[in-house]
Amino acid sequence: MEKWRATSRHLLRHFSKDLFDRRMSPSYGTFNRQLSSVATTIQRNPLFSSINSDDISHFKEILGEKNVIHDEEKLVTANTDWMRKYRGSSKLMLQPRSTEEVSQILKYCNSRCLAVVPQGGNTGLVGGSVPVFDEVIINTSSMSKIVSFDKVSGILVCEAGCILENLVSFLDNQGFIMPLDLGAKGSCQIGGNVSTNAGGLRLVRYGSLHGNVLGLEVVLANGTVLDMLRTLRKDNTGYDLKHLFIDYSSCQKLLLAAKRKLGEILSAFEFLDTQALDLISRNLPACATSPFPINVAF
Repeated sequence: MEKWRATSRHLLRHFSKDLFDRRMSPSYGTFNRQLSSVATTIQRNPLFSSINSDDISHFKEILGEKNVIHDEEKLVTANTDWMRKYRGSSKLMLQPRSTEEVSQILKYCNSRCLAVVPQGGNTGLVGGSVPVFDEVIINTSSMSKIVSFDKVSGILVCEAGCILENLVSFLDNQGFIMPLDLGAKGSCQIGGNVSTNAGGLRLVRYGSLHGNVLGLEVVLANGTVLDMLRTLRKDNTGYDLKHLFIDYSSCQKLLLAAKRKLGEILSAFEFLDTQALDLISRNLPACATSPFPINVAF
């Protein structure tokens, strides 16, 4: 049964990718949903500058040639959201590999008044990870390292570009479980999960990411790095600023690393059966009563 499930998930991922590739094709046919620009009701702010050759050369000095993408064909996917509702017109995508590189990028963009949009796995359903106009795309896919994991405290530190499924597999081998599970876990990234406060299938059991994220490392729009990677579960040393960045999808910051509180894999559940409830009711009638109006078999 488990083999069947694994195979089904594998086929589903490949089917989804194949479907996306066909939908991206110009010859998709009459079922191809017409792409609409997100800039249909708003106008580009004239205060923002446009990318020029000098900007591209500067970014190549920071990131290297291969991490500065300005080929139109390669930018098609990055400019289009998963639902094919929105399409931007960015001419440049950057793939930084460290916090320092992100800081340099944002510092330069701030000085040149270049608009940016952070992008992870681009699996969002509301168009938040694609450009509105010609913003510079800052893709975090190259920042995918697991920095550390402490079995005693159950704390994982990882970079924003880590794919959720990779984290799940890593922790499964350690006897732990991620408090987050999504259908898009094969391609979504943890930075986007935290930025959108993703709920997922384990929300009821483990709570929201506001309670599971212990610390963040954030780069502000002007290049300032905020190091809030604390491991304390209760910290009264000052304002808990990380909550300002969880569920705050905007270009005013970039989430680069996260410390997460993990749970051990559950081996069993314990239920209160009818016999135990009857014993409590007979022996402690003044303290305990059945919560159900009728007798139930559990």
